[in-house]
Amino acid sequence: MTDIWFRTGEATVLAAEGQFTDAMPEVLIGSVKGPVGQAFASMMGQAPGHTRMFVVRDINQMVRPATMMTTKATIHTLAYVELLGGVVQAATGDAIVDCLIEGTLPKDEADDLCMIIMIWLDPRCAEHEELDQKDLYRTNYEATKLAISRAMTGEPSVETLIANRRTVKHYALDGVIDYE
Repeated sequence: MTDIWFRTGEATVLAAEGQFTDAMPEVLIGSVKGPVGQAFASMMGQAPGHTRMFVVRDINQMVRPATMMTTKATIHTLAYVELLGGVVQAATGDAIVDCLIEGTLPKDEADDLCMIIMIWLDPRCAEHEELDQKDLYRTNYEATKLAISRAMTGEPSVETLIANRRTVKHYALDGVIDYE
């Protein structure tokens, strides 16, 4: 039985120039018998505008630990759903399997754990005529691996957060707040 009850992680990987493919997954990992498992089970079914689906790498290839993904942005078009359930889902699934291969996620506990991943897919992607799907894959793959790693290692640590309190600020505050 796992002692992993409630771990969280997030990451941001920025898009290539001219793309709207930034990836910002937020990950929750825990035992199927604990609060994460309860939250996972309660996500079965759909919420208007926020599709929920198991992460699969391809048909009949659901990942382990069982993972539910959902969107942070409201879905308005079929093109958006196709990107989410295609390139983004594939990148997320590949990242999870690679985390098993690399030991970031414990293989021997894969059936005792579950994950919930909230996905950021910029609504502009679906209408972008020059969308680079390789970049969409890259950002989601890299960010998912990083978010899972951070969840499993507890990063950033409290010590890191305290140490950089005056040197790191939210990007939206650029020019708004001066920490000096």
